[in-house]
Amino acid sequence: MRDLRGPFIAVFCHAVSESGDASWHRGRQPWCKTDGNGAYACLVNARSTHLTQADRLLWVWLSGTWAEWRSAIVIVRPETVIAWHRRAFRRFWTWKSRHRIGRPAVASEVRALIRTMSQANPTWGAPRIHGELLKLGIEIGESSVTKYLVRTRRPPSQSWRTFLTNHIQQITAADFFVVPTATGRLLFVLVMLAHHRRRVVHVGVTEHPTAAWTAQQFREAFPWDDAPRYLIHDRDLAFAAIHTTMRRRRDR
Repeated sequence: MRDLRGPFIAVFCHAVSESGDASWHRGRQPWCKTDGNGAYACLVNARSTHLTQADRLLWVWLSGTWAEWRSAIVIVRPETVIAWHRRAFRRFWTWKSRHRIGRPAVASEVRALIRTMSQANPTWGAPRIHGELLKLGIEIGESSVTKYLVRTRRPPSQSWRTFLTNHIQQITAADFFVVPTATGRLLFVLVMLAHHRRRVVHVGVTEHPTAAWTAQQFREAFPWDDAPRYLIHDRDLAFAAIHTTMRRRRDR
């Protein structure tokens, strides 16, 4: 019969806590004592307990159907029932979350294949390997491919200050600025500046700066094989053809 104590305790304590008068809320709570064998003896202020008609019907029905119902009754504090409820709540959600649902694990054969492909093809990135795996019928995400790629150790790159110190003799900067005229026209001025002496190498003016015109200005600024190795500029489309011109000037 000890298995049924929990429900009867909850029902009885709920009835006591819900039907108690003002004396209950002033601190006249039940005093409980145990003998170590699971039996409890409790004293409750008689004025703090008022049974309703439903409670009386419950005990009449219980006494008629179960002769030993008194052995399963334990009167405890409401805080104890709340603690039992919290413990049961934790156990329930621990049981419910025992099987985690998430991204399926990648098979060991697929992980080994990704590492082999990345080692055999150092220039292939995650998108290329992901595409090759899809061609083989292997369903996997690109982020998973990135996770299992073999990372090759590269020597640390030099800082920007070190780069400027080592290559300042071969760096030239180019940029446009706009000059409005007295008649309302806009002229685009191209300025090329050598970094090592901060010297203006070339100046060109045009009303329509195109990629062909900018490349021609670069040829005029460096007519021989003294073209700089590095040219600093913005992403203006006027500089689209200048790198081809620089490469040809250096290869002469």
